[in-house]
Amino acid sequence: MFRELLDGIIPVIDSGLRTLTGIHQKSFEDSIFPPTRELSPGNRRAAASIMRINHCGEVCAQALYQGQALTARTPSVQLQLKQAASEEREHLALCRTRLNELDAKPSVLEPFFFVASLGIGALAGQLGDEVSLGFVEATEDEVCKHLDRHIADLDEEDARTKAMLESIRADEAQHRLTAREHGGMVFATPIKSAMALAAKVMTRTTAIL
Repeated sequence: MFRELLDGIIPVIDSGLRTLTGIHQKSFEDSIFPPTRELSPGNRRAAASIMRINHCGEVCAQALYQGQALTARTPSVQLQLKQAASEEREHLALCRTRLNELDAKPSVLEPFFFVASLGIGALAGQLGDEVSLGFVEATEDEVCKHLDRHIADLDEEDARTKAMLESIRADEAQHRLTAREHGGMVFATPIKSAMALAAKVMTRTTAIL
């Protein structure tokens, strides 16, 4: 039992270290996005803030999926969660790439949010696959909403950041649909409201720290 637990935890620790140190290699083709162009100081600051928020969101996604996979009840759901985590790593690389281009750094709060999200994900997995997949559906629904707001807030001259966020949003929407199709429960409005409040706390703090 202890050996099985250890075998599951070691990859999570490895993934966490890679996530927080930014050593995930990018797997996307840079040519599919518009080239980098000089932005006005105001637009540059706005894009950096938005990408800092989204980078932290992807760090949280890594932790959530890893935690849920660790405690998933069935191999099929565990595989689905690990696949989603793998796809989220590309989002992480996208956000890190754009932050570097904007000469901006990730939030200093990311280690805290990673640990908290890992615990929440593990708890969701313990409650059963239906709840765990429902949590994915609700989380991705909130992510899509906040990405829509970020995309709308970007200036038209920042086509590169906008294209990157649109690419991420398409994947998040697919994760939401897949979770629902595989039996994820639909959370009640009060639960979704609480999740939206937690997301708002994360976005407001990481935008400046």
